[in-house]
Amino acid sequence: MYAVMETGGKQYRVTAGDTLEIEKLELEPGAIATFDRVLMVNNGGVITVGSPTVAGAKVVADVVEQTKADKVIIFKMKRRKGYHKKQGHRQKLTVIKVKEITA
Repeated sequence: MYAVMETGGKQYRVTAGDTLEIEKLELEPGAIATFDRVLMVNNGGVITVGSPTVAGAKVVADVVEQTKADKVIIFKMKRRKGYHKKQGHRQKLTVIKVKEITA
């Protein structure tokens, strides 16, 4: 059984036991996260597609940790003008472990 869920403007294909890095959620490690925006569920070959979401379907996951992604360097330069600008960014992420999918 797998499902396609949406969180943080992105879609993820998940099964029970999967570990994901998603956009930051304001939850402490050890808390339970419930995702109601389930777009599709495959239950043993029976596919249910929502319009836009599947009614009554949800994904339950444990929050493992709050972390940051690798640093991304943004470097801007205009040639022959002496203009250089260097900037860095680290995206904050939440690591979750999917416990169950209910349809």
